This record gives sequence, structure tokens and C-alpha cells, in this order.
Amino acid sequence: MTIGQLSRRTGVRIKVLREYEGLGFLYTLGRSESNYRLFGEEALWCVRVVQGLRSLGLTLKEIKELVTVYLDRPSEPIDELLDEKLAQAAARVEARMADLQVLHRRILGFQAAEAGAQPPPSELAGLFASDPRRVSVKSAS
Repeated sequence: MTIGQLSRRTGVRIKVLREYEGLGFLYTLGRSESNYRLFGEEALWCVRVVQGLRSLGLTLKEIKELVTVYLDRPSEPIDELLDEKLAQAAARVEARMADLQVLHRRILGFQAAEAGAQPPPSELAGLFASDPRRVSVKSAS
């Protein structure tokens, strides 16, 4: 099948499939006489594996490390390496969740200030108070 057919069958954009191929993630059959990339049914499995790993938060670099071990050392199990990469992904998710919680608290504080339930956060009050258009209007009055 061509890359367009692979894209339609997997729902993955052609540009992404080309990137996957460049990274060595896809089994290919070479090229046609017209120089089209050709893929067998095995490529569908490759895309499912990569998309599954991406859905777990692994980066392309981490997937590349897994694929390299998987292809270069077929007798070596990748379970430990996969566990390590998943732990790294989980740590990134936890850090992002902490960042989002801080952001959420800031948003709630700002909303409470806007509703008059509490004074505005000082950095925001200072920013609004220093608006050059409003400062110059007050000076002109």
C-alpha cells in the first residue's frame, strides 16, 4: 500500500507517517517504480504500536530508543526499558499536573478578585494600575 493508503487506514497524517518512517518506526517494502513508498500490512502494526506508546506520553525520542533496542537486539527483552520510559512519562505528567494546579489556583484567585470577594492578586493589580494609556488619561485630568 502507498503512504496515502496507510494514512487512510490508520487515520494518521501522511506527514506524521513520513516522520515515523524517517525515524525507523515503520516496516517498509521499499519504493514502487514511480518512487512511491510502499508498505505491507506490517506497517499497520507499527503505526498502532507507535500511536499506543504516544498515547501513554512517550516522546518520539523515547520511542526511538525502544525501537532501536527492539530491532538491533531482538533477543534482549525491552520490558525494563519500557518500564523506565513509562516512569519518565508518568513523572512528566505529574509535573504538568502540579503546574496546572498552580495555574488553576491563580485563575480562581483572579476570578474571586473580579467578583469582589477578595483583593486582586498584587502582581495583576500592579499591571492594571500601570497601564500607560490609563495613567496618561489620569494625568491629563
